[in-house]
Amino acid sequence: MKLSNNIVNGILTVSIILSFLVSCKEEIKPSIEKEFLSDKVYPFLDTENSRWFFFSSASRPFGMVNLSPDTQIGGDWGTGYRYNTDTIKGFSHIHAWQMSGLSVMPVTISHENKDHIFTDFFSSFNHQAETITPGYHSVELDRYQIKVALTSTKRVGFHQYSFPKNKEAGILFNLNTILGPCENVEGVLKQTGKSELSGKLVADPTHRRPKPLTIYFKVQLNVPVTALEEDAETGNYLINIENTEKAVLMKAGISYTSIENATNNIQQELPHWDFDKVVTESKTEWHTMLSRIQVEGGTNTDQKRFYTDLWHALQGRRTISDVNGAYPDNTGKTFRVGQLPLNADGKPKFNHYNSDSFWGAQWTINTLWGLVYPEIMEEFVHSLMQYYKDGGMIPRGPSGGNYTYVMTGASTTPFIVSAIQKGIIKEDLESIYIALKKNHMSGGIMGKAGYEHTTDLGGGLKYYLEKGYVPYPIPEGNFGLHQDGASQTLEYAYQDWTLAQLAKKLNHDEDYNYFMARSKNYKHVFDTNISWMRPKNVEGTWAENFDPYQYEHGFIESNAAQSTWFVPHDVDGLALLMGGKDKAIEKLNTQFETAKALKFTSGTSHDAELHPEYSRIPINFGNQPSIQTSFIFNQLGRPDLTQYWTRTVIKETFSGLAPSTGYNGDEDQGLMGSLNVLFKMGLFQMNGGTEENPAYQIGSPIFNKVTIQLHPKYYSGETFVIKAINNSDENIYVNKLKYNATTLPAYSISHKDITNGGELILEMSNQFINNL
Repeated sequence: MKLSNNIVNGILTVSIILSFLVSCKEEIKPSIEKEFLSDKVYPFLDTENSRWFFFSSASRPFGMVNLSPDTQIGGDWGTGYRYNTDTIKGFSHIHAWQMSGLSVMPVTISHENKDHIFTDFFSSFNHQAETITPGYHSVELDRYQIKVALTSTKRVGFHQYSFPKNKEAGILFNLNTILGPCENVEGVLKQTGKSELSGKLVADPTHRRPKPLTIYFKVQLNVPVTALEEDAETGNYLINIENTEKAVLMKAGISYTSIENATNNIQQELPHWDFDKVVTESKTEWHTMLSRIQVEGGTNTDQKRFYTDLWHALQGRRTISDVNGAYPDNTGKTFRVGQLPLNADGKPKFNHYNSDSFWGAQWTINTLWGLVYPEIMEEFVHSLMQYYKDGGMIPRGPSGGNYTYVMTGASTTPFIVSAIQKGIIKEDLESIYIALKKNHMSGGIMGKAGYEHTTDLGGGLKYYLEKGYVPYPIPEGNFGLHQDGASQTLEYAYQDWTLAQLAKKLNHDEDYNYFMARSKNYKHVFDTNISWMRPKNVEGTWAENFDPYQYEHGFIESNAAQSTWFVPHDVDGLALLMGGKDKAIEKLNTQFETAKALKFTSGTSHDAELHPEYSRIPINFGNQPSIQTSFIFNQLGRPDLTQYWTRTVIKETFSGLAPSTGYNGDEDQGLMGSLNVLFKMGLFQMNGGTEENPAYQIGSPIFNKVTIQLHPKYYSGETFVIKAINNSDENIYVNKLKYNATTLPAYSISHKDITNGGELILEMSNQFINNL
């Protein structure tokens, strides 16, 4: 179903006056645009490799509701909206990290299907009759000839159904079903008014989210509900609605705290019934967010891919607090409803979030959010600290108001330290430092392996503190996932370095020296005889029969060749271990030459990393452990190789627009989309922006001009502009750099210089001439 004429006309004439601001009074108001940048987004990217929280359509940025059709519903991976599956199994409202819920399906009821409608209701559909833009999804159900259109506010799903004439219309509420990562159970639906229903369901615990989560909802329709039937076999519900030729509209507000708050979410966010208005508002909000970065030049495909990447960077991690600031707190022994602090106007100071791990965020959202969306970074810091106040620990990936212990280490430390060093977080720094330090000591989150809920042995922190490395294997046995000692040692060392930078800022000299000493622990798992990182057992003996290309043998979701370079805080020290910068450059360049044959990824899906050939790739841009490697050349004095290899990776790996590829199946809630945006702008931060006045390494932007709007609440400048003179597919090398008419002495620029505003001018050519 196409957008109605009044939506299109509204889109063409509306002035962009809305700004997605979270807990901020100051607005960024971009100029009026002839076209919406959200129209450049290609939502189908990599949807053949989708996972439950990957795909987004009828959703606002970081919205509690992420309403979209599900073509696969069984499991976390390979579920949700899968492009090659031609059957819709429901439209569900929650596609979040380890969370799902409220699946509905409009149907027509006949004598033939009435007896089995609860178990046989799937419908085929055709992509030719489908329209998707950020904030909107329309599709036709072939089986029922029902036209479905979806949009949403942050916490309310808004449905529009056009039923065929002279057919009995109904809507299934599949409240008790497998749905993505978990079972939905104990679903209840009650009619509470002529056109209103209320209900709840429980998202059962998963291996990753260990406690149940109750999802409350309120449903309002613009037509009367004539009957409500519960199926004894499935426990699911069917409502009949009054026959009407007009479009049936349905609001579904959700809450993780109460039906009353779900109702209030509707009252506050969607008090009217104007579907087209909500579509336009959603489209405007997405445009406003995307237009924080304006690009000029490149091909049309380049620009579409860029804004698709940016769109991914602004979704996946989802709001769990209500309009009034109520939120689910599952961190204690018993569930409670928490309350966020309120401003003087009675509105919450920030939102609370559900989030996958920050593992790898140091090279992705740390930089992108910190520069372009600082209000989002601030919100997430406050949310992470709320978990600490409730549960005594800063999480690395919370779900359902609780800890999941996803991945390893203390990955939120670089994120929070980066926000502080960039001046985004300025208050309560001592309290934040105490909380972060707790995570790095015995009993903290660093000591927990992946999904290690009840013990803290799998992280090997005891050995890291005693011996300076995490052994592989852990002598005590298996307690969680990712018990890969060499990788754990490398992560902890880097994260210790980032905490040391905050200790330095706060004049904790003893702590600074202590954590700086720990940051050198990476040296304990580097074997100078073979020039690779290598696992050690508890006795200190190197792993036997060592193969640097063997996947997940002491290294998390990687091999030794990839993870050897995971020393973002001390590249010079790593090079020294390798015999000097020249040898390090030669080694890394050879790895890139080899990886090029496989287009720098372990296949085109996350599962393919286990393939006997793909898993042996020496550099993998399909997963986080080695995505920083092209910028290591900059650190080693070879910016030309950074420019060459980054542009080559973009061309070979991150340029296409197709359902079959895009992020190779491992887009962890905006991380790989953020990486793409940074590469294509030509900016990167090797240590995650955690040092004083953080530096940005300069690469090779693919666009002739990039304009970043700077947020007035946080930064003094209005815009930061990158101009690449004579840029082309061949002219990839940067030979001269000027910032505000001053020649830069190196291929880097400080955070302060960028946020003061101005122009970075890069003179490009097809040969590298080092004029610095």
